[in-house]
Amino acid sequence: MKSVLGNLKGFLGNVVEKARIRRGMLAILAVAFVLQAYFVRELLAAELLFGLGFAVLVLLAALFYAIGAISERGLDWAEVGVRVVADSARRGYAALEDISRKPFRHPRSESAQ
Repeated sequence: MKSVLGNLKGFLGNVVEKARIRRGMLAILAVAFVLQAYFVRELLAAELLFGLGFAVLVLLAALFYAIGAISERGLDWAEVGVRVVADSARRGYAALEDISRKPFRHPRSESAQ
């Protein structure tokens, strides 16, 4: 009977010891899993922040490009407008010169004689 009790006691001690090892192993795995989940969450948050930063930079670059393109187009339109105004001024000046060359009174008018 002693041997059966001894065997049973040894077996139960072995099971309890293995359970302790299993509990410790499960605790270590749980801690590792929680830490991994925490680090993954931190990495995802950092990636989202960097992604937002790069999105802001891309939007700024697109905005600056659009402003540059619009201003370039505006300068082209301004050049066309200046040419129209310059042509009109040139024609007006030429017409003014023609008018100034002509005598104000006709040679056969009363006041001229």
